[in-house]
Amino acid sequence: MTQQIDTLHRYLFDNYEVRGELVQLQQSYQQILASQDYPAPVQRLLGELLTATSLLTATLKFEGHINVQLQGDGPVSLAVVNGDNNQQLRGIARWEGELPDSDNLAELMGKGYLAITITPNDGERYQGIVELSQGSLSKSIEDYFAQSEQLKTRIWLFTDPEQEQPQCAGILLQALPNAQEGDFEHLEALTHTIKAQELLGLDAHEILYRLYHQDAVRVFDPQPVSFHCGCSREKCEQALLQLGEAEATDVVTEVGKIEMNCDYCGQNYHFNPADVQNLFKTPPTIH
Repeated sequence: MTQQIDTLHRYLFDNYEVRGELVQLQQSYQQILASQDYPAPVQRLLGELLTATSLLTATLKFEGHINVQLQGDGPVSLAVVNGDNNQQLRGIARWEGELPDSDNLAELMGKGYLAITITPNDGERYQGIVELSQGSLSKSIEDYFAQSEQLKTRIWLFTDPEQEQPQCAGILLQALPNAQEGDFEHLEALTHTIKAQELLGLDAHEILYRLYHQDAVRVFDPQPVSFHCGCSREKCEQALLQLGEAEATDVVTEVGKIEMNCDYCGQNYHFNPADVQNLFKTPPTIH
């Protein structure tokens, strides 16, 4: 069976009140890496964060957006991935100086926090924050669920940015409210046997069979995952309008043009003096 890359699979168990998700990403991950010249430890961190955000987005039961952000006082000061219920994702990281060749979150981020912000299209915004008290992103997310959702949750994250086609992948396992004692632990022990090369290289259905072939698993239709930035020339024009005609005119007169760069996708937007003049004559309409 051909491996379905950039696809998320949700699954349930007939005999246990436990839900699972499995995601394998390639193209979307590569597009994030292509936007900047990230060092290897940051590439791996972004792969884990992208995978985790996809898995967390799949837990949403409404239309809306999610922002998963790591912030700290270490060499990597910020890593963030945004997603929505359509599994459209984008991400970015900021770092400074020499980085340790490590996957330990504390060594990369220092003291900091994980913030998960959920914004429904209809309804109130919600944010949960936990300290980065663990050495890995997966443990920090498990802490978040323990504190905010009070649901037993385990998450496994793997990434390999150094191969010819960089990939990342992950599994989330979560107890449902009516789970019986021992159900989650049984499935957790099975899932913990997964190896990186299996999750990154095998088809999702083969992985699920290897893990749970003695348990009845129902796998739902897969959902595609994609990179989507959302930047546009129109949004840049709105930013210039907020800057004001006088200041925008001063900048373009002094420099000869205004350049605006999107850190998420690397797209550049250029405005010459005529562009700026026309912009303030006939401001664009936001649709």
